[in-house]
Amino acid sequence: MINELYATILSRKTADPASSYTARLFAAGEDEILKKVGEEAVEVILAAKTQGNARLLEETADLTYHVLVLLAERGLSPADVDAVLASRKK
Repeated sequence: MINELYATILSRKTADPASSYTARLFAAGEDEILKKVGEEAVEVILAAKTQGNARLLEETADLTYHVLVLLAERGLSPADVDAVLASRKK
């Protein structure tokens, strides 16, 4: 699912911002994407502390999406994250 979502995100880089939230994020630039990552990270923490597992999963999905948008903005991919994780495997 992560790779499928990432492919969709990449396809939206050139989409019309009027018709795509993802395209609007790309058009707004990296600072706006970073702002959304930060907001979603806080929402993950709040969900974990007070809102239960269902809400935690929803917020984690939102955070994951926004992190993938950030990676795409930087020309990075989930495979790059996989490589870092693999390098840490003992």
